[in-house]
Amino acid sequence: MMAEMYLLRGDRRGSAAAEMALVIPLLLTILFSSLELGNYFMNEHTLVKAVRDGARFAARQSFTNYTACSGEPGGTVVADTRNVVMNGAVFGGTIITPNIEADDISVATSCMTDAGGETMTGIYTGRTDGAQIVTVSATVAYRPVVSAFGFTGIGLNLNAASQAAVAGM
Repeated sequence: MMAEMYLLRGDRRGSAAAEMALVIPLLLTILFSSLELGNYFMNEHTLVKAVRDGARFAARQSFTNYTACSGEPGGTVVADTRNVVMNGAVFGGTIITPNIEADDISVATSCMTDAGGETMTGIYTGRTDGAQIVTVSATVAYRPVVSAFGFTGIGLNLNAASQAAVAGM
């Protein structure tokens, strides 16, 4: 009986399979976590780039659309800027930012008056309200890739904001 027990204790035929069974959950967790983190950063980068493009687009609209120092710009600036952020173009295109809707994007304007005691010059000469600044921001709910494994991503948002001085072109 002792001889048989000694033989079983020295037998190593199933040790690799047992070790793999213990390590595979950790390896799969690392794999899918890396996939999800990469997807999150890719979506965040896409949103930041789209919002920056939207702010640049809005800043190049006519001064006639920027009559107040607060609130939204006039004309079709808000709708057109939302299209640029969502589609990359004013008209048409496919949605480039995942899970985004027009209501997720806000476009606001503000004025920067004589900064540091300096007098406004250039295209802002004669404006009593100072330099117009347009701010485009977006908050989009994150949709995870690995939701099939129980990760819902509820409460995770992608956020981006960008400002540009209105050039009135």
